Amino acid sequence: MVLERTREPEVMESTEEALSYDAMDHSDVNRCFVSDFLEFVDASSLTPQTTILDLGTGTAQIPLVLCQELSVAPAILACDLSLEMLRVAQRNIWHAGQSGTIAPIYANARKLPIADYSCRCVISNSIVHHIPAPETVFLELRRIAAPGTVIFFRDLLRPESEEAVEHLVRQWAAEADHHQQQMFRDSLHAALTLSEVKELLEGVGFSSSWASQTSDRHWTIAGRVTAK
Repeated sequence: MVLERTREPEVMESTEEALSYDAMDHSDVNRCFVSDFLEFVDASSLTPQTTILDLGTGTAQIPLVLCQELSVAPAILACDLSLEMLRVAQRNIWHAGQSGTIAPIYANARKLPIADYSCRCVISNSIVHHIPAPETVFLELRRIAAPGTVIFFRDLLRPESEEAVEHLVRQWAAEADHHQQQMFRDSLHAALTLSEVKELLEGVGFSSSWASQTSDRHWTIAGRVTAK
């Protein structure tokens, strides 16, 4: 029997939460995300004229790794619904000297200030488990995605039992403090199963084949939008 989903707050609203999240060591996971994305999209296809939309950017760690990996980075719109996370993101972007490349934007992934069929590349790392009704984000993706748009999402995979949750916490957050471990634990409880992700894709007219389990605790969506 699969563990029932327990929702967590959609937005990290406090300065403490934003700073605690930013202080956690996500470096290996972030580099893996960027490496897999660049392999899927073909890094040579990304130019300064390309715009990448990063939904749920948090403290902009993924955009910053992208800039490190590319000799010429595309424009990146780093969107989040938490002003506190965006404040930390702005600081990180400034310290990295990427203010001309990465633009932090306050935006709701369920209702983006973007025209229909105007996006060409949308990425997201660990936003879906924060959304109370994830289908709203996928419907918005369907609205803004032009034919040929690359969609690359990754998030946590909900374990089958409490024992499995605690195993993952011990495995991947043993060096974190108590608050950080609890954030990870809560996120695992709030995550989707692979079958739920596939159902969401099918529900908006995307292919369920885009979704696969890619680690002991992650699923990944990698696909290109076909014509409407």
